[in-house]
Amino acid sequence: MSEIENPSILSHVSLGVRDFDAARAFYDAVLAAVGCRRLMTFDTTAAYGRVYPEFWINPPLDGQPATVGNGSHTAFFARSTQEVDAFHAAALAAGATDDGPPGPRPQYGAPYYGAFVRDLDGHKIEAAYWDVDLAQKLGL
Repeated sequence: MSEIENPSILSHVSLGVRDFDAARAFYDAVLAAVGCRRLMTFDTTAAYGRVYPEFWINPPLDGQPATVGNGSHTAFFARSTQEVDAFHAAALAAGATDDGPPGPRPQYGAPYYGAFVRDLDGHKIEAAYWDVDLAQKLGL
């Protein structure tokens, strides 16, 4: 896989969850909206991605309750504004709380389009689309 095919700079992200079965059902539904699927499942761990496992959920390994990171969020790469819209709709249908409806986010740059929700554990997650053609026209 070349850098062009995989523009990510991250290996993976992992979120702690309180109810693994509920979280797995939630992310099965929500991540399908942006072309991701569950690639691996273990007793209390699941990994999602398009090609390789990039997003993991599991109860915290230290045995303490899962808590939300203040000021942090995880954004999933969407390949179109339609995928962002579908992600948001799927998340709300699966029990998420709206934290910013789909739309342009000019504060992040003219090519940016995203939607934010809080998952079942309160983690802030997002689907984000970056219009590469517009970015190139703007010289970004």
